[in-house]
Amino acid sequence: MSKHSVQAYTVWQDKLEERERILLEHLPQVRYLARRIHERLPRHVLLEDLVHAGVIGLIDALNKFDRSKHVQFGSYAKFRIRGAILDSLREMDWGPRELRRKARRIEEAHRRLSMELSRAPSEVEMAAELGMELREFQQLLGELDGLEVGSLHIESPWDGKEEDLCDYLPNAPEDTPFFRCLRSEMKALLTRVIAELPEKEQQVLALYYFEDLTMKEVGAVLGIGESRVSQIHSLAVVRLRARLEELMHAGKTAARAAAQAPGC
Repeated sequence: MSKHSVQAYTVWQDKLEERERILLEHLPQVRYLARRIHERLPRHVLLEDLVHAGVIGLIDALNKFDRSKHVQFGSYAKFRIRGAILDSLREMDWGPRELRRKARRIEEAHRRLSMELSRAPSEVEMAAELGMELREFQQLLGELDGLEVGSLHIESPWDGKEEDLCDYLPNAPEDTPFFRCLRSEMKALLTRVIAELPEKEQQVLALYYFEDLTMKEVGAVLGIGESRVSQIHSLAVVRLRARLEELMHAGKTAARAAAQAPGC
């Protein structure tokens, strides 16, 4: 073997070892993210299936990572791991159709009441609109929180495709490179809508998404049960999605009107 070949082999071996080191270093993050998502899923969904999907996401992150972007690999990997796990769940289509139908009913009821009352309806008002007892409605919210594990899916106002608004939330109090690069319009809308939520719902979202706590840990901080945290989170998601769709629809309508105005 020539000297050049030996050097090339050594470089290749070093890169392979570095790759394996990075993968092993971030495997705990894969399991953590998988567990965090799994806690809101029905029991028949296996944790190891989510871990497997997350590992695929980690490998994909390593293959596509570009050091020239000046982004930390850990932040980039977390984004890709979470996306891979959620993609695997969507392909699984594990959510019961009846539960999805009920989710649509709740969103429609929230939209009707918001228009009638000119404010966000309370849980009591939502339950009455749906012909349910409050306890029954709250139990349904808990079930829906597992169904909507992707959390904040909404139709993009730019290309009509579904996107996950969780991608617009930073995973730490400080700005991440991803967060800074995201569209300023959506950040502004999301900030505005979160500020309109009741205080308890804002606290749950902040602790769960910004502080990266589990539902159980959020409950411990707020002095309420894990199931109640799940209910509050689910209702907050319904409110956010409905209000964001309303604002984006109004924005698109205004843009079309401006484009059709004389002199444009």
